[in-house]
Amino acid sequence: MVEHRPVHNSEVYVLSQTPFLNHLNHHHGGRPSPPSPITPAEDDFCCSPIDKLPLHNFVEPAIAACEEQLAVESRLSGAVHLLNTASTALSCITDLYSSDRVARDGFNRAVDAIVRRQGDHGRNGKLVVIGVGKSGHIAKKLVATFNSLAIQAVFLHPTEALHGDLGQINSRNDTLLLITFSGKTPELLLLLPHLDKSLPLILLTSHTRPETCEIVRQRPDTILLPAPIHEPETKSFGVSAPTTSTTVALSVGDALAMVASHELHPSVSKVFAKNHPGGAIGAALRGNSVSPAPSGSSSGVATPSSSRTTSSLSVIPQQPSVPPRHALRDLAIPLHEIPCLESLPRQPGHEPIPTATAGDLLLAAYSSSSGWVRVSHSGVQGVVSPRRIRRLSPSQLALPLSDPSLSWLVTPQAEFVSLTADTEVRNAAEWIKAMRMATATGVRMGLQSEEGVDFGEECVVGVMDVVGGGQGCVGVLEVESLLESVPKP
Repeated sequence: MVEHRPVHNSEVYVLSQTPFLNHLNHHHGGRPSPPSPITPAEDDFCCSPIDKLPLHNFVEPAIAACEEQLAVESRLSGAVHLLNTASTALSCITDLYSSDRVARDGFNRAVDAIVRRQGDHGRNGKLVVIGVGKSGHIAKKLVATFNSLAIQAVFLHPTEALHGDLGQINSRNDTLLLITFSGKTPELLLLLPHLDKSLPLILLTSHTRPETCEIVRQRPDTILLPAPIHEPETKSFGVSAPTTSTTVALSVGDALAMVASHELHPSVSKVFAKNHPGGAIGAALRGNSVSPAPSGSSSGVATPSSSRTTSSLSVIPQQPSVPPRHALRDLAIPLHEIPCLESLPRQPGHEPIPTATAGDLLLAAYSSSSGWVRVSHSGVQGVVSPRRIRRLSPSQLALPLSDPSLSWLVTPQAEFVSLTADTEVRNAAEWIKAMRMATATGVRMGLQSEEGVDFGEECVVGVMDVVGGGQGCVGVLEVESLLESVPKP
């Protein structure tokens, strides 16, 4: 390696030529000065050019991946925004019908108008639903819902009505339902003078006050059914395409159908089963029945606040995990295998329990291989599921089973959701989900579950089969166990 040090040189170097030096060299024989020696230096390897980095080999794919991820996030962000906007709109309409006098009065009058002219409650009238455009599609869907719930309904296009289809309307018995977000749809305004003024007219619209709606101005006796949205769709999405407005209108219409059906029919589930024989729902409903609660019995399960404490009851064995089976008979806990509290002694060799308490029930459940216990003691008869036993609080263990605060604990057979043993598990699960959806609107409106049957997670499914020449309960299972047994797609 060359060492860097100052260069010492005793020679004189001429840096440039002048006329004087040229003359001196010519006459005195001088020679031109030699060139200065090269200054010692390191090898020039460090001065070689550096190749350009191939940035395109990794920058371009990285940019492409980022752009793809941004595109995905943009899509999902748009979807979440729409869903959140629709959720907000439904929350606002719920608040409206919970507190607004005009909305509540309009809904009550609308239900009354439909019920009074349907079936045995009236003169065999029908509901004529009228709309155009997107409102027309909402009208057609609501007609299908009304008919499935045994409320006679037909769709009428306003333009076709002016060209002969007005004959669909019975001028004595029918009820009219107009759907228009703006409240001033030209086709409906043209039709309005030709509609019999003696027929009840319900208007599903965005207007919350009658004085702002053109249709109500022209026909003051109109029943106003408000379905507003919290902000214009142009503001929400930058376009006035009907989205939240149709969602809200459909929800209010569904609420109207469900509530009216509950008032018209003692068993909405039965008429729905009759009118819906097809598909997975129909397959599950065929041959199945829902046992009504006896007259005067409670339709729900009263749960004392103290029963929420479960810290000391985690030792109760869980219902054994059962792999998915084909039919309910394969999944159910056989009734004859469930120990009965009446026949259980307090200790080996002792007499049967004279007065059963919740603590005795807990011990019986702990000894049961399935976690289920049958009860036929102290005037209390039925079954107790593992989920309900786990709700017992320590303060309740000394209470007798006949104590009113424990009325929620035992499920009598009259409150079972009865399904035939040959019903396929998947079909039964689909039916349970459908019934939950069918009763959800009624529950939100303050109605009780259908005929006292609770389709919640603690609901008991009674598996029915032929016993001694008749049909009887041969097994039970919790509704959540049924739903969990169906493999997710």
